This record gives sequence, structure tokens and C-alpha cells, in this order.
Amino acid sequence: MGKNKNFSGQPIFNQLIKFIDKSEIKKIAKKHDAERYVKKFTTYNHIVVMLFVALEGYHSIREAILGLLANAHKLSHPGLSYLVRRSTFSEANQRRSSKVFEDIYMSVYRKHASRLTDSRLSDADLKRLYIMDSTTISLFKDILRGVGRNPKQGKKKGGIKAHTIIKSSENVPCLIRYSEAARHDHMFLKEVFNLEAGSIITFDKGYVDYATYEAFTQSNIWYVTRLKDNAIYQARKEFDIPDNADSGVLKDEEIVLLYGSNNQNQHRARRIAYWDSENNRLFEFISNNFELSAEKIALIYKKRWQIELLFKQLKQNFPLKYFLGDNENAIEIQIWTAMLANLLITLVKGKIKRKWAFSNLVSVVRQQLMNYINIYYFIEDPEGSWREVIKENKLKYQNSLFPDWEGAYF
Repeated sequence: MGKNKNFSGQPIFNQLIKFIDKSEIKKIAKKHDAERYVKKFTTYNHIVVMLFVALEGYHSIREAILGLLANAHKLSHPGLSYLVRRSTFSEANQRRSSKVFEDIYMSVYRKHASRLTDSRLSDADLKRLYIMDSTTISLFKDILRGVGRNPKQGKKKGGIKAHTIIKSSENVPCLIRYSEAARHDHMFLKEVFNLEAGSIITFDKGYVDYATYEAFTQSNIWYVTRLKDNAIYQARKEFDIPDNADSGVLKDEEIVLLYGSNNQNQHRARRIAYWDSENNRLFEFISNNFELSAEKIALIYKKRWQIELLFKQLKQNFPLKYFLGDNENAIEIQIWTAMLANLLITLVKGKIKRKWAFSNLVSVVRQQLMNYINIYYFIEDPEGSWREVIKENKLKYQNSLFPDWEGAYF
């Protein structure tokens, strides 16, 4: 077995967590004083156990502990020398700050960001494109204020909103902030000022805030979004549409958006009317960039759908319907761990040439998580291990007095 490249001396789980720098975890734990009063269940042990829960898809602490017990003889590989008790696990999720898990995620992201870049995006404009959106996760209790009105009967459930920014070239979150679901999206726009000058960001019209749009212009950050139906603006100048322009471009003009008390403030923007023939739908885009072509503006907004697919990927493969704790900190820890598990499998997917659907890859990892299989060889050629077994059997019996017994078992 040692010579067979399809097998490994480490379980798949251990091969995944090798992307995480153990020394970096110690630095992060020290920064947040996360080891105070801790005897055995260290930050490293905590992140390993939480990843085990996320990758196996467990729904409760009881399930997680039973899963660890079933694999007790293999837990030394990921560095677990201590099997946590349920009470200790629950207490750690409540006490150890979720900021620790945020920093661990960002550490792994920054270290391996170069491997995430999609080389097919040769367009310089798309390489500097960021996409922003939010997704709401419903909670089983009114821990955080949910959206909508209070029901006449029964108790309203809480909700947590994950405000997310991704790079179009990477397809994993590069910035995440959490808030109660009732908080409006536009409150998150201030985070965008961390972007470099010349960056492009696209978002839906739920982020309308003309004062922030004006601040973007002053900071040389370009945005692309849709015009709200109730927007108040004045048309200034209409631009000629080139003969070679996309036939969907109906109008390209300069406008001034009016906002503030008595509409006394102004923001200069560009309005593009675009007809989507595939969906028979009219879109009105606005942007503070006057250099890009109208069809490029439409393409940039179309790329916004990428973040919707990411949210769908996360919710399908790491469903956050059951939580291991009923407090805000424990919920944020579990979401950060799901994000980290998604990042680790994305890194594995980026190292192989064979095309896999992400959900299929997650399914294989989940089923074989604690098996001694070389994940990269196996995913590249799943049938290869079986061919190796047949080959070994043929070599074993080639000089046998009983060649007909090849592959026979007693």
C-alpha cells in the first residue's frame, strides 16, 4: 500500500487542514487572548473540531462527539490528542470570540489568494472587479432581529445577515461582516473604502446611498449598480452610441442624481438603458465611470450573479439550518467555519485538472473524509486505485503455480 500513489499515510481531513498554518493560529489566539483559562481545548483543537463538524455535515454537538469517537484511532493525524466533552465544546463556542475564526479564515485566504485567481479572466477591468451582496440566514430563536413584521401569532424567528465582498477572479469571500437581518444593506457600503483606487465594485439597488456614491467618486472607486424606480435625477447630456455597440444599448447619458433634504445635494453619474433580449427585460444601470463602454458596464453588472451562485453553493453544501449554540458568538463561529471549509475545498479544486462540480467534490470529501486516500490522485483519476489493485494482483500471481487463482479470496 505504501507504494500505491492513490493511498496516503494521512486521512483526507488531514490533507485539507494542511492549508492552515498552525503557527499562525497560535499568533491569532495570542492576539485575542483566546487561551485564557484553557487547559486542553485550545484554539487549534477548536478549529479542527469545527471543520470536522462542517465537512461531515453534523447537526448537533452530540452527533459531532459520536463522530469523533468513531474515528478516535485516526484523530492523532490532525493533531487532536484530546477528545472534547460536550459541555467543554458548548462553552468554547460561547466564550472564544468569533473574531478568532474570522482572522483564521482571512489568514488562509491571504496566504493562498494567488491560487484562487482564475487565469481565464484576461480582461484587466474584470480582474479589478469586486462584487458585493448579502445573504440572510434564518435562526431558530429571536437571537438577532429578523426581517419583516412581527407575526400576530407565534414568536418571530431571528436572522443573521452576512454582508459579503468577493473578487470576481477568485469566487471566495475576501471580506465578510455580520449583522442582524433587519439592518439595511447600505450601512455596509462604508467597508468599500478599504478597496484600492481604480477598483470597480458592483452591487444591486438595495445599496442605494448617493452620498456614499459621491464619496466613491472622490476616492476613484468605480461602482456599477441599477437605478431605483423612485430615483430623482436630471438628464444633462446624451452620448452617441457607436455603430459597433451592442444592439441592447438603447441610451447612454450623463445625469445628476438629487438627494438630501429638499434634494439640495447632487451626484454626477452615467445612466445606461439596456434591453436584455434573452429575458425580454429593460435594465437601467448607473455608474460613476464615464470611460468604459456601455456594453462593458452591462457585462460588469451581469457578473454580479457570481456572488448569488456562491451563496447557493454555500447553502447547498454547508447548510446552516442547525447550530451548535443558541448565542450570537456560536452562530458566527459556525458560519466562519463553513466559509473556511468552502475555501479549503475550493483550494483543492484549484489544484486538479479534472473538471468537477463543486457539490460532487464536497460529497466525495464528506464520504471519504477519514480514509487514507491521496485526495489529489483520487480526484484526478477515481478509477486509478482499482486499476492499481488489479495490476498488483497480476504481478503477485504471474509466477504462481496456480494462475487461475488470481484474485481469489478465502
